[in-house]
Amino acid sequence: MSEFTEVSKIDELKDGTMKAVNVAGRQILLARVGDKYYAVDNLCPHMKGNLSKGKLEGTVVTCPLHGSQFDISNGHVVRWLKGGPMSKIGGALKPSKDLTVYNVKVEGGNVLVEV
Repeated sequence: MSEFTEVSKIDELKDGTMKAVNVAGRQILLARVGDKYYAVDNLCPHMKGNLSKGKLEGTVVTCPLHGSQFDISNGHVVRWLKGGPMSKIGGALKPSKDLTVYNVKVEGGNVLVEV
């Protein structure tokens, strides 16, 4: 049974920033874009890169290891690996996979994630 867990205060994340949080044993990326908060898997499904150490542009996060990109609003792959010959080999060995998206709500100055 899933439940909402407090992971942050609303003032801890500025617009366009993100951080890793642990909820029920899961590493989750929490990000703020405008006044909206998003929560997705923090580990890239390719080689487990820490997405919170990557780059956030709008709702697209780029993995710092191999450049895979994901839309944090829906978890979908925008780009699987960065390109080049090694990317073709890596993509053939490990096909693209979307991120799990978690429900987020704000209550009384707190950000909560449902896991």
